[in-house]
Amino acid sequence: MDGVFRLWVYLSASPLLWLTVTLGAYALADRIALAARYAPIANPVVIAVALIALLLHLTGTGYPTYFAGAQFVHFLLGPATVALAVPLVREAARVRRLILPVLAALLAGSLTAIVTAVGTGWALGADRAILMSLAPKSATTPIAMSIASANGGVPALAAVFVVVTGVIGAMSVTPLMNRLGLKDYAARGFAAGLAAGGIGTARAFQVNPLAGTFAGLGLALNGLATALLVPLLLTLWR
Repeated sequence: MDGVFRLWVYLSASPLLWLTVTLGAYALADRIALAARYAPIANPVVIAVALIALLLHLTGTGYPTYFAGAQFVHFLLGPATVALAVPLVREAARVRRLILPVLAALLAGSLTAIVTAVGTGWALGADRAILMSLAPKSATTPIAMSIASANGGVPALAAVFVVVTGVIGAMSVTPLMNRLGLKDYAARGFAAGLAAGGIGTARAFQVNPLAGTFAGLGLALNGLATALLVPLLLTLWR
């Protein structure tokens, strides 16, 4: 056991270990989600987060040590977001036909996401740093962290809010859309990407390719809209 402990101490200091743990946890989580037929409650991101959190707790590993390896996955968030343009090109004609409804939904959705988050936080007595971290919660992580940092928020806290928002959105979007009787996958996907960011977009691709394509559009446009609206609303608030 002493040899195993020494080996663990040695490996735990290596960024490669935590990169492997992150990828392995997600691969296992995806297998579990597949076995559950990708039911909304069996979200692979939630499962992977729970597995990694449990391992960090049991091994007494701090977040900075873990992130030294996980940062390589974090870096890929930007390229992955840009890569969503590929399916959008394939559906360019449909996007052009729906441009006015898309822009109207974008404005309504972005404003609602920002105002409700900040308003709720303000009503509960949150300080400015938390409010500015809450404001971009529906944008994708790299954009949300940049917006939070530029407006007095805490980038790491903004990332947490993005993940929580994405997980809740991914778990609730399909049952909610079914209950509302919304059958248009373009509309369903756009709503998921706009409200739940990258995790919502990943869920939309699991449900339907068209939904995933429009979720990517919602994610990208909401990132831009949030970056423009947060400073504007902050100016008006002052």
